[in-house]
Amino acid sequence: MAQPHVIYQAKPGSALEVNRDFYARLGPDAGKRTLVERFVIPRRSGRAWPVRAGQIFRIVAVEGPQVADLNVWNLANPRERFWASRSRQLHQAHVSTFDRLWSCLPYLRPMLTITGDSVQYGRDADGGGCHDLLGTRCDPYVHKLLNGEEWDVCCHSNLVRAVAPYHLTELDVHDVLNVFQVTGLTAEGRYFTKPSPAKAGDFIEFFAELDVLAALSVCPHGDMSKPVWGAGAGDGLDICRPLAIEIWQPASELLAGWTSPAPSDYRGGHGLKSP
Repeated sequence: MAQPHVIYQAKPGSALEVNRDFYARLGPDAGKRTLVERFVIPRRSGRAWPVRAGQIFRIVAVEGPQVADLNVWNLANPRERFWASRSRQLHQAHVSTFDRLWSCLPYLRPMLTITGDSVQYGRDADGGGCHDLLGTRCDPYVHKLLNGEEWDVCCHSNLVRAVAPYHLTELDVHDVLNVFQVTGLTAEGRYFTKPSPAKAGDFIEFFAELDVLAALSVCPHGDMSKPVWGAGAGDGLDICRPLAIEIWQPASELLAGWTSPAPSDYRGGHGLKSP
């Protein structure tokens, strides 16, 4: 039987080879930084906020385990947005420090780089990992499909409401990074979840490679310790907790030599011939 091989392997010097010394200097225990803003997103709600290039934002589990769904756009051009599936292929299905969130075509550049992750879950005996790029957000359409219910207490709906003040719509909401969520695939290839391992004070943080609009839904399914659908599912309010967002500005000397990445310079025209 043929051995599996990793498809996306880059030549030396590509953008996949992050400068670990640089990002380690920006990490939570390394460099000097100033808190710009802090706010709490209540349980079962969502919020969007801008982050400027060169800043860091942190998602904090303030009261205990809680999963959340993250979307990201270029602040000046929302057609450029986070591409979960390509980020999964370029890095792995569950991301952590030094992994990146990449933007969609035709831009294909890093939008965020993870500079800190206190959970450090690794891989469990079932192959599960934390900070999931395998799945996507819960939504009212799936609820209607599975249960026949009209139900808008979902991450998709939270994100739709969160971005409306920024003149974005449901069509702009996209596949997510499931923060603090443990997932994997069964031997049969079925998607599974486990309870979130996050404890009060745990965090994951991201360095903004360009000006971005971030939006987070504090998942209505809480810490995922109860089934979402099927036997044993309930309203789950007792397992829902708020999350905090912190925006930090690193000292200017820590950013010396860094520049915001440019979009892809592919200009091949896809083989089309102009008249």
